[in-house]
Amino acid sequence: MIKKLIGKLLGKRDEAPGSPPPAPPVIPLGRRVEVPAAEHGIDPRLVDERALKVVRTLQDAGHEAYIVGGAVRDLLLGLRPKDFDVATDATPEQVKALFRRAFIIGRRFRIVHVIFGRGRDHEVIEVSTFRAYLDPSSAEAVDGNEKTSKAALADKRHAVDASGRVLRDNVWGPQIEDAARRDFTINAMYYDPTRQVVVDYHGGLADLRARVLRMIGEPMQRYREDPVRVVRVVRFAAKLGFEVEERTRAPIPQVVPLLAAVPASRLFDEMFKLLQTGHALRSVEALRRFGLVPGVFPILDAALLDTAHERRQAFIRLALEDTDRRVAEGRAVAPSFLLACLLWHDVQARWAQRRAEGEHPVPALQQAIDAVFDARIGDVSGRGKLAADMREIWLMQPRFERRIGNTPASLVEQPRFRAGYDFLRLRADVGEVDAELAEWWEDYALGTPEEREALVAAVREAHRRVVRQRPATATGTAGAPAAEAAGEPAAGGDTAAPAAKRRRRRRRKPGGGGAPSEPAAGDASA
Repeated sequence: MIKKLIGKLLGKRDEAPGSPPPAPPVIPLGRRVEVPAAEHGIDPRLVDERALKVVRTLQDAGHEAYIVGGAVRDLLLGLRPKDFDVATDATPEQVKALFRRAFIIGRRFRIVHVIFGRGRDHEVIEVSTFRAYLDPSSAEAVDGNEKTSKAALADKRHAVDASGRVLRDNVWGPQIEDAARRDFTINAMYYDPTRQVVVDYHGGLADLRARVLRMIGEPMQRYREDPVRVVRVVRFAAKLGFEVEERTRAPIPQVVPLLAAVPASRLFDEMFKLLQTGHALRSVEALRRFGLVPGVFPILDAALLDTAHERRQAFIRLALEDTDRRVAEGRAVAPSFLLACLLWHDVQARWAQRRAEGEHPVPALQQAIDAVFDARIGDVSGRGKLAADMREIWLMQPRFERRIGNTPASLVEQPRFRAGYDFLRLRADVGEVDAELAEWWEDYALGTPEEREALVAAVREAHRRVVRQRPATATGTAGAPAAEAAGEPAAGGDTAAPAAKRRRRRRRKPGGGGAPSEPAAGDASA
């Protein structure tokens, strides 16, 4: 029954009794072409020495091994790849046996992670085995998905769900079939760094030079195998500035509904890949152009469709520009910082609602954060480090308003101070808080102990003058919250205080990451 449904989805018709069996699927094998160094022009100095070591170790053991995929594409464009993947005819078990620190991971695609180094400086070279090209209609069909049919998938090497989406793909095959099962021609080239030869089966080099994104095989069938390929079309079109070939582009509206069957965690990861390519603004525009907004990424929908809120749109635009700038500078970009920017105004709205209901500001903010996590993220983040970092950035914002007592000294010592400050700087750039507040914290973070004391003293004296000038009420002063009467100025309540006059030190451009250059441990988005 399920196989019939898959057949209909793939455009097959029911055959009449006694009719000849349908012809086997046409595999777009292509033709092997070896391109020498004089023609492809790859600079060997751009090849990572650890990727080179993995290739040579496999070759010395008698296996075929090549650098593959996006790394080859970037090398041909004269760029230093961020990641290196290796493809080989060795099985995962054979690969693992050749390296001291290697781990087999994955169920849908079994691959090996070969790890070099330790801690933050470690590097992972991903090694995959050449896979056979198999038509989805010949796969074992599963009534469910990755989560609901784990037991049924346990012993299967090639399986699909009812829509034809591949759930398991672990049948090994020759390199020519491995190339055919890759998505785009520009991602289906192999580079042998020992011979300095590029192997091209599908005219990927010509498409790369023509700046065209083309799907291998019949596009709709390839999208059904993995609907996330439609997101990859958007990402590569934005990142590379390539035109999408018409046959590759035409089925996209039919593919978007199929994304509903893709696990939320995978779409979550794909969203951040889109926003961290260094072309976040172009990626968002491409999402709109290809019809993936609204409906595919709920978090982006929440942020991008609120067009009536001009300040929110300006804030998000600055956050995306800041992300693009950091990538261009080779600096780290953390998903937690960008996600905190996308959802900040959701948090603010719920925070204001709870305060209006009489809740104390700090518990109100914590409740607002929990509500936004439930509504926008669910259990995708696992409430782990991502959620903890976001929470810390948000909870730090009201603390920036308190510039007297021990708060400034303790705040700059927080591991995430730089991230929190960058966030405050963005808020100041769109007028959400007074720019003087962000400047004060920059001066404080960069200041000597004496300069810090002078800054705090100036705020303290200004606060005393304000308190003396207006009569106190039971809940504080007129128009001011009780926190201010207790010595904790309200949001913006002390931002007009004059700081100690002195020579200005290093300043980053507004919206350019904004963080002080040397105050505390950690990077704004690290």
